Amino acid sequence: MAAVRRWSEGMSSDNIKGLVLAISSSLFIGASFIVKKKGLKKAGASGVRAGVGGYSYLLEPLWWFGMITMVVGEIANFAAYAFAPAILVTPLGALSIIISAVLAHIILREKLHTFGILGCALCVVGSTTIVLHAPQERQIESVTEVWDLATEPGFLFYTALVLTAVFTLIFHFVPQYGQTHIMVYIGVCSLVGSISVMSVKALGIALKLTFSGMNQLLYPQTWAFTLVVASCVITQMNY
Repeated sequence: MAAVRRWSEGMSSDNIKGLVLAISSSLFIGASFIVKKKGLKKAGASGVRAGVGGYSYLLEPLWWFGMITMVVGEIANFAAYAFAPAILVTPLGALSIIISAVLAHIILREKLHTFGILGCALCVVGSTTIVLHAPQERQIESVTEVWDLATEPGFLFYTALVLTAVFTLIFHFVPQYGQTHIMVYIGVCSLVGSISVMSVKALGIALKLTFSGMNQLLYPQTWAFTLVVASCVITQMNY
């Protein structure tokens, strides 16, 4: 308790805003998975299932309601990155897993087995540990500072590895194993997500500085990050 008290006292108002937004995001996103699942099941009962390439779910209002709920959650998540450090916001995304698991048990009647409960517990312990020991965020005065960090050799090498792995999964493994091995899709989304976190953080900082009177929309780096965010979001939504 003493550690929690010291941690909360040391948090800035921006970090608290980011924390609240991140938790709200998890609530919306966690609920959206269940609503979309019900929409997919309803659409699959009267048309071609999405799992085999059908798009009948696009005509299902329940699926769209779930998608809108997810968009609201993602907007809250995006805003959270503008206020709080990524190492504080990102682990809280694991809360959406717990919310989905609980709602799936209650609404979809899906049984949560022992390993599922253990996984949820590990998510809570891991997220709490990371958040409590998150370092202070470095002050950023311009989006160009983030660009300089993103173009350092180490991060460029990591990005190249991620893109190579993503393209390998998309063009080689997805056609062969996508319908039977869920880890293929999870791999694509997770790898792309590691890039989108950096881009969302950069774009959030740019918008925050712009609204505070330091226009960052004049820098081409802002629009470059916007393009990366859009590409990552489209890829993740598709897979």
